[in-house]
Amino acid sequence: MTPYNWQQTLRQKADYVEDRLKEGSPVVALSTQEGILLLTVRRGQRKIFEIYDRLAFSGLGNQSDLEAVRQLAVDFAHAEGFQRSPDDVSIQRVVGVALSPALKRGFSDPLRLPLVFLGLFAQVEPTPEDDLYYLLNYDGEFSLHHRYAAAAGREASRVEMEQVLSELKRVPKLEAALEIALRAWVVGRSSLKESGERWEERLTQELRHGRLEAALLERDSRRDRRFRMLEDRDVKTALSRFI
Repeated sequence: MTPYNWQQTLRQKADYVEDRLKEGSPVVALSTQEGILLLTVRRGQRKIFEIYDRLAFSGLGNQSDLEAVRQLAVDFAHAEGFQRSPDDVSIQRVVGVALSPALKRGFSDPLRLPLVFLGLFAQVEPTPEDDLYYLLNYDGEFSLHHRYAAAAGREASRVEMEQVLSELKRVPKLEAALEIALRAWVVGRSSLKESGERWEERLTQELRHGRLEAALLERDSRRDRRFRMLEDRDVKTALSRFI
């Protein structure tokens, strides 16, 4: 295969994945006083998962591809915790050492189908300023974020979501964070500028066909696990205007 053909193959694979990701449900993560909130709206299977103590993951793409990446992350994190110590397990190593190289190898192999995948990883710390977020692309490229992060199938949508999240000047409590995360999700899901709809109206429509999924990585927890899925009572106030 010539260099030109190889580049063409990679471009075709990228176009294929990006086209598939466009219809995926965005994911929002942001630091709150209580911990890290992860939020999305789904119509199918679960999308937010614990990776290890202090670490969580969500994303867009084929469910089987999300599960493959999740399992690889979990296996690596537990091996790190066993061989080193639980305190040495970090989202930097999970993404940078385990996942990114594997995705790069798979994507650059012209004989393998690419993963339809875009992942958002989070690590909670004692203070919100130190919380870490990584966005991992299907081709293995990743980026580090602080305070918040957003994953969407279109780059323009991701930028608009981050503009909404950047309006937060102080670290919010969970209840306030839920509302701004919902607004960011709606912005990432649809173009409100083109439709002229208010975000509250669009969210009400989306919740008729989908289910809110949210989780919290607790900053200070008395439980054995910091990760917990939020239940209806946790989000009741934030959703009261929409359902």
